[in-house]
Parts: sequence; structure tokens; C-alpha cells
Amino acid sequence: MYKKSSLIILVAVFMQLSCKVKKDKTSYVKDEVQVVLLAGQSNMAGAGNYDELSEELKARIAKVSHRVWVSQSNTLQKPLSFYDNKPSEKYNFKKRFGPELFVGLTLAEAYPNQEFLLIKEAKGGTALYGAWNPEWTLEKTREIEKGEEKQSWNLCDIHINSIKENLINLDQKNKTHHFFGMAWMQGENDARLKVSINSYAENLKKLIRKYRTTLNVEKLPFVAGQINSHYGMEGGVRIIRNAFLEVAAEDENVLVVETKENSPYTDFPKHSDNVHYNTEGQIRLGTIFANKLIELQNLK
Repeated sequence: MYKKSSLIILVAVFMQLSCKVKKDKTSYVKDEVQVVLLAGQSNMAGAGNYDELSEELKARIAKVSHRVWVSQSNTLQKPLSFYDNKPSEKYNFKKRFGPELFVGLTLAEAYPNQEFLLIKEAKGGTALYGAWNPEWTLEKTREIEKGEEKQSWNLCDIHINSIKENLINLDQKNKTHHFFGMAWMQGENDARLKVSINSYAENLKKLIRKYRTTLNVEKLPFVAGQINSHYGMEGGVRIIRNAFLEVAAEDENVLVVETKENSPYTDFPKHSDNVHYNTEGQIRLGTIFANKLIELQNLK
């Protein structure tokens, strides 16, 4: 009788734990690589200083780096870490990182049995109306982008082509994949012109739709970071900030990382230029991007 009662209790506990796991996180195939897309402009590119991280954080990153891979601007897949950048007058350090570093760390620690591939495309000073436009035209890029190089970029297609090439690489390694979601940090440059300000919400919807349609992921989770610069036309940034909320209100698979509108930017700290997130700001941004992507897994 005692053994029978104990068995019943053990079965009940197991069922309760199983339900809890299913509720908290989507169950994935162990050998299936979780693909995370990242895109945007300079704050997605990142100006975090790796050398400012604590030894404890560096150790945590190193511990998961063997199962978190990063491909930036169609580069070869590399283990999660910083990227080398030439020191500039503005940022006099070489080992830089963007949100991808703590997106990767947070997801890897949340899913200790999974492998992740982060595919990122980020170019500073680019607009959704121009270089990132899902309905790209040379006329639009010339209208808003500065310089012939930026005017030639069709970044949405460049990113999607990079994604496809990375998936071919996975296939060659006999690995399957699952699209975990996408993080977007962009919008400052669209505040320059009235046409790009007023079309931001619609263009963002089209961008999300293009990724979902092209990659055949109907409910691809999408997390957008809300800009808070003071660049461009008066009132433009506020309209774009509200555009993020509008898009999220209409799509249950979209979430927004809401930010303080004015300085001091204590939520996501910035460098002295009050535009680009510093080391702590990038730590927080990457972490919240990951947590919001995890939150969206339960809706799929």
C-alpha cells in the first residue's frame, strides 16, 4: 500500500513538472539549431566595450560560446564573442559588441541543451524608408541616404540572402533549423524626413511581412527596440516611437522594448553622445531582447 501511494505521488509530481516546463518554454528538438535574426543600424551594430565586462560575465559567455554561433554581415559563423573594430576618435577601443552578445548568452542559459545561430545585418546611419525598405528602390535611397555607398544598399535583401546562405551551411552539416525570432533596433535616421516619419509604421509592417513570407514563418516572433534619440525633424522621433507601439498592438507576435524618451537614459545607458548605448546599455538591451523573444515562444 505504501509503495503504491508513493508511486502515485511520484507520477503526480512528474506530471506537474512536465506541465510547468511546457508552460514556461516551447519544447524543441535537441539537434535543431535555433536561428535568431538581428537587424538595424548603429545601436544594433553596437558600441559596447568587451574589456569593460566583468570576469564573471566573460566566463559565462565563454561557457556557452561553443553552442552559440554568430554570422555578421554575411561573415563566417564564429563562436559568440566580441568583434574586432578599429578604434575611432569617438570610441577608443577595439573589442566591440552589440545586442547579439547578451541575446546569445541569455538564450543559451535559458535553453542549456540548444544550439543557436545569430544572423545579423547592421549598418549605421541607414533608414527603413531607404536602405532597409522592403520595397526598395534607388529613388527612395537617394531621397534619404547619405552617400552613394549607402544609396546602393538593399539591406533587407542582403540580410535575407545571408540568412539563406547560413541555412545552406547548416544543411551541409546535416543540421535542421528553427526560426526562434528576430530583433530590430532601428529608426533614428527615419526621423530626418516627413515622408519617412509618416510611413514608418506601414514600412515596418511590410518589413516584418517580407521576412515572414520569404522565410515561410507565418508567425515569426519580432521584437523592436524603441528609439529615443533627438535627431531629425521636430516631433519625428515621437511619431516613430508611437509607430512601434502601433505595430505591436496589431500583431500579437510583435513586442516592443520600450525606452525612456528623454535623458538621463537610466534604463539603457548611453555614451556621452546620448545616441549610442554604452557597455551597460548593450548588456541590458541584448538581455531584454532575448527575454522578450522567449516570451513570444508561448504564443506560437
